[in-house]
Amino acid sequence: MKRRKQKASGSCDRRAFLKYSALAAGGAIGFPTIVPSSVFGQNAPSNRIVIGCIGIGGMGMGNLRGFLGQPNTQIVSVCDVDRKHLDKALQTAGLTASSGTTDFREVISRPDIDVIVNSTPDHWHVPIAIAAVTAGKDVYCEKPLTLTLGEGRLLADAVKRHNRVFQTGSHQRSDATFRRACEMIRNGRIGKLRDILVEIPPNNVHCSPDGWKQEPVPEELDYDFWLGPAPWAPYTRQRCHYTFRFISDYSGGQMTNWGSHHFDIAQWGHGTDMTGPIRIEGRGLFPSSGLFDTAEQPEVTYTYADGVTLRCRTGSGSGGVTFYGQEGRLFVGRGRVSAHPKSILKTPIKPGEIRLYYSDDHKGNFLDCVRSRKTPVASAEIGHRSASICHLGNIAMLLGRPLQWDPLKEEFIHNDQANRMRFRVMRDPWKLNEIM
Repeated sequence: MKRRKQKASGSCDRRAFLKYSALAAGGAIGFPTIVPSSVFGQNAPSNRIVIGCIGIGGMGMGNLRGFLGQPNTQIVSVCDVDRKHLDKALQTAGLTASSGTTDFREVISRPDIDVIVNSTPDHWHVPIAIAAVTAGKDVYCEKPLTLTLGEGRLLADAVKRHNRVFQTGSHQRSDATFRRACEMIRNGRIGKLRDILVEIPPNNVHCSPDGWKQEPVPEELDYDFWLGPAPWAPYTRQRCHYTFRFISDYSGGQMTNWGSHHFDIAQWGHGTDMTGPIRIEGRGLFPSSGLFDTAEQPEVTYTYADGVTLRCRTGSGSGGVTFYGQEGRLFVGRGRVSAHPKSILKTPIKPGEIRLYYSDDHKGNFLDCVRSRKTPVASAEIGHRSASICHLGNIAMLLGRPLQWDPLKEEFIHNDQANRMRFRVMRDPWKLNEIM
C-alpha cells in the first residue's frame, strides 16, 4: 500500500472530536498473515525472544532501553518517522542503519520477529497493534491503549482471535504499592466501598492563546506518515511528539494520559476492570483558542451498577486514587500510600483472602507470558476497559449532558450522537479493518 500525500484544504477544525461519526469501511492496512519462523518465541534458540520497536521517541526510548535489559531477548529492528529518533535508537541498540526503518510495516512483516513494542502516539496504537497481532506477533503497547471507544473492542477481539499475548503499558499494575492497596480494598479493609476519587495532573504544557503558526516540516520528519490516519493539518512543532497529547485528533489530554493509569487502579480496586460504569456526567474547561483543545480542568462522575461512584478531577502532582468506604479511606499514588485509620496499612492479607495478579516487573511479566502463553497483568481487554473510562468522560464533557452506558454492549443507551463518537473516520488510505 502506498501512502498518499494529502493536500492542504483549509485549517484543521480544533473541535474535531464532535465531527467524527463512523469507522471507515473497506480494506485493511495491507499485511499478510505471517507466522514468525521462531514460532512466537517459545521455541527460539536459547528461548530468545526477538523484538522490533516501533515509535522510539520519549516513552519509546525508555521502552527500548527496558527491553534491552531483559534476559534472553534481542532487539533487531527499530522504526520511527523521525530520523533523529531513529538514529539515536540504532546507536542505543547497537544496530546498523539497515536495521532501522521509517515504515512500521517493514518491521511487522519480518518473519524473524516475535514481539512488537509499540510506543507510537495514541492515534497509531490500535492500527499498528491490530496489524501486528494479525501477522502473528505478540505486542507490548503503550497506554492509553486506544484513541476511541470502538477501536478498543476491535483490538481486544483481534488479540483473542489470533491467540496473541498482549501487554498494555499500564505499569502501575506491576507496582507492589498499587497492588497491595487494591487488595486491601477488595478484602474490605475500609468496609463497603462507596466512592472513588481519581485526581489527575493539570496540563503541563500550554499553547499560546494568541494562536500558532504553520512552520516548515523538519527534514528529518515524515510528517504525513506521522499524521497517518488522523486528519490532515498544517505542521507546527507543538503538534508532534510529546505535546500531541493535548490535541484531540491524536489523544485525549490528561484524561487519557494520566487518567488511563489511575482509572485502571480505581477499577482494579473496585473489581470492575473487565466492565464499566452505567452513567456518566461531566463538565470541563476547554481552551477557547490556541492549538490545544482537550479539557484542562475535567470534572466527571461515573456511577456503577452497584451504586459506587467514581469521580475525576484535576489535582496536584501526579495525582492518585482515593477509595472511600463505610469504615475508612485509603489513598494510593506513585510512591505514596496513606489511610484513615492508619491501622489499615498494617493489616496483612490473610490466607484465603483475595490476592490480585502478582507482577513486579511489567516488561518481564510480558516476556514471561510470551514464553508461557499465559495472560499478562495488563491484557488488551483491561487496557481497553481502562481507556474506555477516559473516553466516556471526554464524550460526556463534550456533549455536556448525562449519558447512560451499557458496559456489556459497549454502547450508549438511546443516544445516537454519543454512539457516533465511539469511532472516528480514518484518513485515506488507512483503514482499521483486519484482514481475516
